[in-house]
Amino acid sequence: MKKLLPVLSVLLVVIFLSRCNSSPIKEISNSKEPPVVIANDSLEYEIIIIDPGFTMYLNSIARPEGFYSQQYLENRNRLYVTTWNYRAQNPLQFNANIYENVIDYNPNIDYGYEVNYKLFNYFEFAQRKYRMNLDISSNRWNR
Repeated sequence: MKKLLPVLSVLLVVIFLSRCNSSPIKEISNSKEPPVVIANDSLEYEIIIIDPGFTMYLNSIARPEGFYSQQYLENRNRLYVTTWNYRAQNPLQFNANIYENVIDYNPNIDYGYEVNYKLFNYFEFAQRKYRMNLDISSNRWNR
């Protein structure tokens, strides 16, 4: 699990940086969006999500905590991570700027509800933002 933090941190920074460009800023904001921190002290790891818009998504669009069971979230995360990792390992087929790193998610480790909830919602957010489909069994966001 100690590999998950650096992998996701680097991945999110790369995604953030890959979306930056040199065009002028049209919207000026005095407040910055704080990063979302996912931590589990007993497992000694921490994930920081810095993707702009994720906090807003989590607070306004995502279903509230408790809506999904932990088992549902774990099952979805397992599917999403498998798809993500396949794409990360095939950069000629998939956008290497999005799927840059493999995610080390072990289904045999109990990460707890909060971690699974936020990881699941990050995948949901990323699918909307980057118009990608991590659920190969559905037709949402066809590309």
